[in-house]
Amino acid sequence: MLTSASVPLSDLEAHDDFVERHIGVTPADEAHMLSVIGAASRAALIDTVVPASIRRSSAMNLPPPASEAEALRELKAIASRNRVLKSFIGQGYHGTHLPGVILRNVLENPAWYTAYTPYQAEISQGRMEALINFQTMVSDLTGLAIANASMLDEATAAAEAMTLAARAGKSKSNVFYVAADVLPQTLEVVRTRARPLGIEVRVFGGDEPLQDDSFAVLLQYPGVDGAVRDWREWIAAYHARGGLVLMAADLLALTLLVPPGELGADIALGTTQRFGMPMGNGGPHAAYLACKDEFKRSMPGRLVGVSIDAHGHTAYRLALQTREQHIRREKATSNICTAQVLPAVIASMYAVYHGPQGLKRIAQRVASYTAILAQGLRQLGWTLRHDTAFDTVTVQTDGKTDTILVDATGRGMNLRRAAPDAVGISLDETTTREDIVALWEVFAEVKAQGQALPSFGQFEQGVATLLPPALLRSSPYLTHPVFNSYHSETEMLRYLRALADKDLALDRTMIPLGSCTMKLNATSEMIPITWPEFADVHPFAPRDQLAGYELLDQQLQQWLCQATGYAGASLQPNAGSQGEYAGLLVIKAYHEARGEAHRNVCLIPESAHGTNPASAQMAGMKVVVVRCDRDGNVDLDDLRAKCGQHARELAAVMITYPSTHGVFEARVKELCEIVHAHGGRVYVDGANMNALVGIAAPGEFGGDVSHLNLHKTFCIPHGGGGPGVGPVCVVEDLVPFLPGHRTAGLGAGTQVGAVSAAPLGNASVLPISWMYLRMMGAQGLRAATEAAILNANYIAARLQDHYPILYHGGTALKGGGVAHECILDLRPLKESAGVTAEDVAKRLIDYGFHAPTLSFPVAGTLMVEPTESESLAELDRFCDAMIAIREEIRRIEQGQWPRDDNPLKHAPHTAEALVAAEWSHAYTREEAAYPVPALRRRKYWAPVGRIDNVYGDRNLFCSCVPVSEYK
Repeated sequence: MLTSASVPLSDLEAHDDFVERHIGVTPADEAHMLSVIGAASRAALIDTVVPASIRRSSAMNLPPPASEAEALRELKAIASRNRVLKSFIGQGYHGTHLPGVILRNVLENPAWYTAYTPYQAEISQGRMEALINFQTMVSDLTGLAIANASMLDEATAAAEAMTLAARAGKSKSNVFYVAADVLPQTLEVVRTRARPLGIEVRVFGGDEPLQDDSFAVLLQYPGVDGAVRDWREWIAAYHARGGLVLMAADLLALTLLVPPGELGADIALGTTQRFGMPMGNGGPHAAYLACKDEFKRSMPGRLVGVSIDAHGHTAYRLALQTREQHIRREKATSNICTAQVLPAVIASMYAVYHGPQGLKRIAQRVASYTAILAQGLRQLGWTLRHDTAFDTVTVQTDGKTDTILVDATGRGMNLRRAAPDAVGISLDETTTREDIVALWEVFAEVKAQGQALPSFGQFEQGVATLLPPALLRSSPYLTHPVFNSYHSETEMLRYLRALADKDLALDRTMIPLGSCTMKLNATSEMIPITWPEFADVHPFAPRDQLAGYELLDQQLQQWLCQATGYAGASLQPNAGSQGEYAGLLVIKAYHEARGEAHRNVCLIPESAHGTNPASAQMAGMKVVVVRCDRDGNVDLDDLRAKCGQHARELAAVMITYPSTHGVFEARVKELCEIVHAHGGRVYVDGANMNALVGIAAPGEFGGDVSHLNLHKTFCIPHGGGGPGVGPVCVVEDLVPFLPGHRTAGLGAGTQVGAVSAAPLGNASVLPISWMYLRMMGAQGLRAATEAAILNANYIAARLQDHYPILYHGGTALKGGGVAHECILDLRPLKESAGVTAEDVAKRLIDYGFHAPTLSFPVAGTLMVEPTESESLAELDRFCDAMIAIREEIRRIEQGQWPRDDNPLKHAPHTAEALVAAEWSHAYTREEAAYPVPALRRRKYWAPVGRIDNVYGDRNLFCSCVPVSEYK
């Protein structure tokens, strides 16, 4: 019998609802917000804003939502299906020891993993210092002048280096040579990238001289089979023929070996995975790219440079941004948007913590253990392919390859099938004496000739490494104080805290970036990425050891297809830009299979994301721009005319939906029909899927292909600019053309080869999205979408009287009815007060906010996306800040403050500037520091003043600042 204090158990059990924790507004908040907007209910708001013609025909078929604890238990059971064996496979992936101080204070710290790309430099000084450290580390170890702030993986870095060489070199040849001992996955990705660009890839063996002309060559150092070759004379001879030399180099080996720059290489590339990042079934890991100084303005990816702020102090910023795809568009030579910032920070901190001597000691141990292993194998009667090695030996197996591999697996070890008659063994910093003895036991048992097992004790006095004496490094590296100051955990902890304190991330404030979807990255979603069952798996381990990842892959594919309305998906692309590229290759392969390879025109609206035209160009397509009308919609008359003009050559149209202007275009189905009628396919950029999930599906309203940004809609954190995951989803007839991965034995018959180094791309962060989908369920995902639209319309309604909303749905709602984001038009303020959108962005820092997206997609505007995770209090805090800034601008308009001396022009204000003895501004220190009362209780202080971008590009410097300034 229920008493007055009793509560039904069903109510208690239902209360552990992750959806309530993920969505920031309460039902009471929602009622208030709807009243401000002028909508009777949330359903009425959605009916008004989202065109009826695109609404889903049925709900998503997903499992009912699980609680956080239930989802973690279920995922743990999936993870347990993976078998974690000791890996000696190598091939670019190695076991590592991530120092606990870095694990806890970077990888597991939301101050680092929830930060955004450092486009607003003044509030990104901590992570940019870490990236400067990364660039310095790479430049020092490779012996090349300049390095960027990370690439996606070694294979795609090689492909980017190939196209860099093609445009920067002087050769007119279209031939690109690749050494036979380059990592096989790298060769496959290079071939995928080369084909649409008309580049012919040829493989050559050994150190043979090349007979034919070529624009560049790719070498591996050391080779995948372990050989350490002295390439100096060969490179000099090749340079005499006019080509450029690319070298994929192991950074740990470079602490002992002559670096690529000293060998004569023009470009070096590779992975930093073994600097602390777990294998994670392939990623994420920060790749690197370094080059000679003369190629720096053609280098792809992000580059952090040193500049000065308004007070003359050293400050960091992203340098040479005019190279980036969102500016150069179809003229871009790379579509890279996401980097691998968080793994790059980890790699740099691994180098900072260990220092040059610590890294060298790790490398010497690996090299010594490799020499001991080799000597023992020879004692047992085995023949090694090469006399040189750093960490890898290749053993001739005399037809016993399968026996060796099976025996090793039975003992808990994975070796590499190097060839039908050879086995590769790669050691790393986790290798123990017991491991080497176990390896000897495998080979002794297979040999079965009664030889005595070697004893590790016979090597106690050391053994000479197998590194060629002529290649031993003599040049210094990592001499800067930052790599020689933080070797105790106490000092390292404080250094990491000091850097994190300089930055603004989601752990402190709303980040209202339009098109970027900075939402909650729940702790329960993050927990599984460090589980050994996910983290310690090699991507090329036998498939039967990856059953957990296979199930994870299958379930995520199914759930994402339910969300998008498509029939099939590939999770291989390791960034949104790579998903775009893969989707266009799918369309290209489809046309080729139908005998219509001549279809190469891609129509792209003016409003498109910057990566779209760059991806089309990389896929070998010709970009034709389609106009937008005055309301920001695609001009269907112009589209129809362009389709007619290019009917024979039309391959695809790329649209973003809702549009980049933040509007649900009512005639999108008609757009799709027009393109289909002319033989083209429709690519729907999934960057704005956070406005669609559960309400509309691209695969239902006419899309043929979409990529998704799991680091946007599906909660993988941005990590300061990466990692990302960009799955590509397709309709039924395009499923056969999804990317394969022949190196991993997958999709041997597919026309599209690998687009990432690993078959599952950035696999170890996929559990984050799995957790999100599993805990939200179909109704929760739809509620999140509706809340995101509600929040954006609330901001538009509150701010429309202060800033014009540039595009909207033209409804009777206050704010006009936007999608999940809105564009504030600040252009009139330039004439009325001399204030730019950048001034407003910098002033927002004084209010404790990361600025919205600046001047994209329209110059002179701010694009705001609140997402569903923010509370009403935080939404109001942002709106109050924007309204207060408008009042400040009004004081300029009224002549109370000069146009050149007001809080907006001098923002952000540092504490140092405010406490200086002299204050000569027309406004008070208090007005600068505390424009709203709440800031007295909770204040973020920018570590630097406004940064001089022009100075930074004119005086380009991309390494750690000189010791004199450091002191």
